[in-house]
Amino acid sequence: MTDEKDLKIRTRSFALRIVRMFSQLPKSTEAQVMGKQVLRSGTSVGANYREANRSRSDAEFIAKIGDCLKELDATNQLLAIFTTVSKNTKKRLKP
Repeated sequence: MTDEKDLKIRTRSFALRIVRMFSQLPKSTEAQVMGKQVLRSGTSVGANYREANRSRSDAEFIAKIGDCLKELDATNQLLAIFTTVSKNTKKRLKP
């Protein structure tokens, strides 16, 4: 399998996991606001990667890959926050 095809599959899988995670979030305003940001960032990575592969120059490719990195950075930071929120909520719910 080529690296390009592998990344296409991985970014699609990542987006689907993000969508499933979002659907499982609490319906509180805070969780939904943060969840929507993760949803936007996480699902745009694959779209930006596909655009990069259709670029007309190396400079355009590099710019689109940079967009992927920005979105992943935002997603990873928010995922870390959500992980903490989830762990703290689970601790609070235990008798």
